[in-house]
Amino acid sequence: MIIEAILKINPNAKVNVRGNDINSCEIEWVETTPISKSDIEAQFPAVELDNAMSTLRTKRNKLLQDTDFHALSDNTMSAEMTNYRQELRDITEGITTVEQANAVVFPTKP
Repeated sequence: MIIEAILKINPNAKVNVRGNDINSCEIEWVETTPISKSDIEAQFPAVELDNAMSTLRTKRNKLLQDTDFHALSDNTMSAEMTNYRQELRDITEGITTVEQANAVVFPTKP
C-alpha cells in the first residue's frame, strides 16, 4: 500500500520500499524528490478505497460478463435482464467509502 500511496502523490515516482509498515519501512528514492512519510500515510484511505472499488468492479464485471450472451443481436433481452444489467452498471454510483464498497448488495439475477 505504501507504493500505491506514493504513486497517488507522484505517479512518476521511482522508489523502492522495504517493509510494509510506514513507520519502520525503508524507502529508497531513485531520481525522485522524497515525500514525507506523513504525506504518504495521508493517502492510505484513498488507496484503500481504490482497492475496494477495484474489487467491487471486478465482481460486477464478472456478473455482467456472465450475462453478455443475453445482449447478442440474435437474442431478445427480457426487461428483467435489462434492468438487472443496468443495476449492475449503476452499482458503483455514489460510493465514497470503503465501508460502502464492502456493503454493496448485488441484485438478484432473473
